[in-house]
Amino acid sequence: MSPHGSYRDRVTTPATVPDLVLRGARLPRLDGECDVLLRGGEIAEIAPRGRIAEGGARSVELGGRLLLPGLWDEHVHFTQHVIRRRRLDLADTTSPAEVLDRLRAELARRTDLDAGELIMGYGFRDGLWTESPTLAAIDDVSRTVPVALVSADLHCAWVNTPAARLLELEPDASGVVREGPWIAASARLEAANAVPISAYRDAAEAAARRGVVGIVDYEYADNVAEWRERVREGVDQLRVDVAVWPDRLDEALAAGHRTGDLLEPSGLIRMGRLKVVVDGSLNTRTAWCWDPYPGAEPTADDAYGVVSTSAAELRRLLAHARGGEIGAAVHAIGDHATTEVLDAFEELGMSGIVEHAQLISDRDLPRFARLGLVASVQPEHAMDDRDVAEHHWLGRTGRAFAFGSLHAAGAELRLGSDAPVAPLDPWISMSAAISRSRGDRDAWHPEQRLPFEVAFAASTRGRTTVAVGDPADLVVVESDPATLPRDALRELPVAATLVGGRATWSGTLLD
Repeated sequence: MSPHGSYRDRVTTPATVPDLVLRGARLPRLDGECDVLLRGGEIAEIAPRGRIAEGGARSVELGGRLLLPGLWDEHVHFTQHVIRRRRLDLADTTSPAEVLDRLRAELARRTDLDAGELIMGYGFRDGLWTESPTLAAIDDVSRTVPVALVSADLHCAWVNTPAARLLELEPDASGVVREGPWIAASARLEAANAVPISAYRDAAEAAARRGVVGIVDYEYADNVAEWRERVREGVDQLRVDVAVWPDRLDEALAAGHRTGDLLEPSGLIRMGRLKVVVDGSLNTRTAWCWDPYPGAEPTADDAYGVVSTSAAELRRLLAHARGGEIGAAVHAIGDHATTEVLDAFEELGMSGIVEHAQLISDRDLPRFARLGLVASVQPEHAMDDRDVAEHHWLGRTGRAFAFGSLHAAGAELRLGSDAPVAPLDPWISMSAAISRSRGDRDAWHPEQRLPFEVAFAASTRGRTTVAVGDPADLVVVESDPATLPRDALRELPVAATLVGGRATWSGTLLD
């Protein structure tokens, strides 16, 4: 069993959901079709087809479709995921010049801008740019309209002078603001620009359409208050574990919130963990590594990346959270950061989650299982970043995004997207973990591929099949994902999704 408890221990479902019989379902590892009774938001009975009497329950025919445990995305920045749909898309740009061309076109199109309105862009990846961005260049494109262009990894932004004034930033000659100053400015920006509740509803429904029953929200915000309000306003398609950041930890402790506690009556929102960021990211060249970045002067302060939270402060925060029964999820991307985080958990005798763990020293691989730590990883990042990793982590990519090695060493894995960095779609994450390839490219370090069963369990909090007594968090699919080729798995049609026995997406199947 997971050191973090069984799935049924970690969720609560309302008892007011009407009874439902799903007839003609296929279940993993069972021959023939079954009927499944959902009662009180749980799976009450599974029997061969025709053996369950309706007894007043509504009956729905699945017609031999496969019934599976519902999917979780274990790492999401939900507000930024919602906002991405409203930003200038820079995902396919390959140079500063292309980014600025895209910006010029957007400014020419936007003739309705209010005075002082900020133009936001998202998605550039500068890790392989051969030219450097400059403040002068972005100011030449827009000297009056504030512009902030955010990198795909969310760890930096290229801003012009009007945006720097608006956001109280001090960029250098590059115009790029990285790590802590940008993350804080981004949070201020989101707080000042309200996103309509309909946009949250649309994004939650889009996730449900892909079979998602729950997410872990690591947004840098007052997630407790904001998710309570969203559920009250009808954003009720997902279960959400909400993280707290260090600047709100004392507030959460004073309120008595403990990891796993329900935070509102629906049973959908639970207290998650303290999120601590120890280093930066690969694309921004701020992931904290044992080896210097190519071309960096070894004595320079940032030659090995950036330390966002010191060793002493990390230990203080983890111990403080533990005193109030709040667990920890710690961001570590570089191999030095990962070592530091493992050391902290070990010294404190704590279990917890290591977020990302993109580069791991060989000596650290077995420590995850020994310390009871979860590796929360984002497989699609390996597909997005394989080229930048080969450049900046040259000679070390055999232990980059090392999902197979982590599994072989006995680590518990959880899969996520880091949306909006990658799509909020667990089938995409599973495909990347299983194949280590995308498009027309060969598998990248195929020895690090995961078996389907492992990737699926890492996307369902350990559930591999439908079992009596579990919450009725379920997905109905048109094909068996275990048998699908890579690209078909990415696009697997979902016929219905249920959370606690309540349909959150069904097309016409459950109508």
